[in-house]
Amino acid sequence: MNPHFSQRIAAVSDSIIPAVAKLIAASPGTIAMGQGVVGYTPPPAIWDHVAAFQAEPRNHIYQDIDGIPQLREALRTKITRENRIDCRDSEVIVTSGSNMAFLHVILAITDPGDEVIILAPYFFNHEMALRFANVVPVVVPTDADYLPDVEALSRAVTPRTRAIVTVSPNNPTGAVYPEAILQAVNALCAARGVYHISDEAYEYFTHDDHRHYSPASANGATEHTISLFSFSKAYGFASWRIGYMLVPRHLYGPLLRIQDTNPICPPVISQFAALGLLESGVEFVRTSMQPLVDARAYCRQRLQQQQAYLAMASPAGAFYFYIKLLAGGDSMQIVKALIEQYKIAVIPGVAFGDVSGCTFRVSYGAVGRDQLAEGMDRLIRGLQAHAI
Repeated sequence: MNPHFSQRIAAVSDSIIPAVAKLIAASPGTIAMGQGVVGYTPPPAIWDHVAAFQAEPRNHIYQDIDGIPQLREALRTKITRENRIDCRDSEVIVTSGSNMAFLHVILAITDPGDEVIILAPYFFNHEMALRFANVVPVVVPTDADYLPDVEALSRAVTPRTRAIVTVSPNNPTGAVYPEAILQAVNALCAARGVYHISDEAYEYFTHDDHRHYSPASANGATEHTISLFSFSKAYGFASWRIGYMLVPRHLYGPLLRIQDTNPICPPVISQFAALGLLESGVEFVRTSMQPLVDARAYCRQRLQQQQAYLAMASPAGAFYFYIKLLAGGDSMQIVKALIEQYKIAVIPGVAFGDVSGCTFRVSYGAVGRDQLAEGMDRLIRGLQAHAI
């Protein structure tokens, strides 16, 4: 037969993470400082809840589309207490990861040809999801500090705009958007009649005196704000595939119809385990993050010593450094050379829609202490070779 592929899928770029993973597999001994994961594992409390799941045979059949009741109630408590959001006019929906939550939201609020504004550098899976849905990604650059330019966002809104997306703490830059800027973006969305999609997957990863802010906590914001959350990062829970969202009540029905189609319900054993995450709470996260605090300080010091040929914003959140090679070049080709010649892997900025220069995302989230110094040595040697 003559294979046929939809124009929709043809418009979607290949994901950078599998592409880099393939290069790593072909170069044994490579130290991976690319993918956005942590190196620690979930708290032991999950196993008591997994045992409770196993003890009830009915747990092996389909469960509620929007998540098991006890998890939804626990999440509502968490969102109220930690994110300071009034949930009375909103609904919690559990999803198979926050990427699925984003895609479901886009399917619920857009039609083909509509526009959604994303900030560059953007999270590549967001751009991919928009193209899956035949939605036009309108890319608005951030400022020199990788913060939203609210005036530029306002100019980008058109009659076809359905939402503005913010990611704070940010992937890939590590920027933490100040409360005042997020409130301004949220107010812009309210004034222009569009949704504010707030991706808060890295909510616990803030450094120094910076604090995370949830835009839906502003007065009157819940009617137009969609908040996305994840267990994958903070709790080392990535492969269990559980995320959740808080949505305006008027979107609840449409989102249930979408989720009933795909995936019917999130994995129930993972939902039970997630109860153990919430039981362990923020103290588990803070304790687990301490090695990352030390790793951040070490990487920051090493990179700051390379300012003759590198530019770097000081990240206030997440577990990334976003760096720019001043000499320029093709970031993807340099990533290939770093892996093949220096056995160190990072992610090219071009994957995040960054056309401002030759940039890279460096992740220290899952690099063991014994490998961190060697990984930075390799990265610096490789970048120095391309700085000439």
